[in-house]
Amino acid sequence: MASTVWKGHLTFGLVSFPVKLYTAARAEGISFNQLHKTDNSRIKQVIFCQAEDQPIPRSEIVKGYEYEKDRYVVVEDEEIKRMAPSTAKVMEILEFVKSAEVDPLYFESSFYMAPDTAGEKPYALLFDTLKKTGYVGVAKIAMHNREHIVIFRPGDHGILMHTMYFTHEVRKVEEFRTDLSLVREQEVKLAQMLVESLAASFEPAKYKDTYRDNLQALIDAKINGQEVVTPPAAEPTKVVDIMEALKKSLAIAKKPMASEAGLEVEAPKQKAGGKKQKTARG
Repeated sequence: MASTVWKGHLTFGLVSFPVKLYTAARAEGISFNQLHKTDNSRIKQVIFCQAEDQPIPRSEIVKGYEYEKDRYVVVEDEEIKRMAPSTAKVMEILEFVKSAEVDPLYFESSFYMAPDTAGEKPYALLFDTLKKTGYVGVAKIAMHNREHIVIFRPGDHGILMHTMYFTHEVRKVEEFRTDLSLVREQEVKLAQMLVESLAASFEPAKYKDTYRDNLQALIDAKINGQEVVTPPAAEPTKVVDIMEALKKSLAIAKKPMASEAGLEVEAPKQKAGGKKQKTARG
């Protein structure tokens, strides 16, 4: 398992038990080094002091907060540690809410929460209770030099925790509105049938990072001195008639529209002497 990112106690009413957190997910991509164009040698970034007009070692770097233009107050690492609240060691449960009430917009990072030594039984009790009640916990925790509001919920085999953005960190876009008067009822019915024709169970493993795979193929080809094959570029289709586009999309999905929607889609024309037939849900 990955290294522990936080250890402490979770307080559940008068119950307190030790837990530890592991990072549950992280983004992956292909990274590149910066090279000198003329000889392909790797460059080195130098930390430079503007006042002394010379490079300085990392050991001479301290943290500073700019309170006025070009004026700073220095804050030492030990001073920052002393300011940590009690939630740096104790995760305090504030309340329980229904999971459907939590907007995923507030989710930031995900962690696995596991019981530490002697915490297995109360951990299992909380896990089982959350699964049976449909509630998720809201708690406070301090880590990585900041305090977080977190949601913890039952996963398949244990408790998952998500750090949350605070309300002031979520951008409020007042002009973000949707004009529903622009769409017609028939268009909505067709769109609903298209959604249903593409409906499936969520299986994360079937989704792949095509861009990362293409970059890796490019790198492998260059290493081996092979020809680089460029993937075909996709051109977005201009939608002129939404109804026609929806009908064609349904035909491509190979699932006929439901008769209860009150709409008909023509089946492909048959040979001479044949009749057009209305499609029916199979």
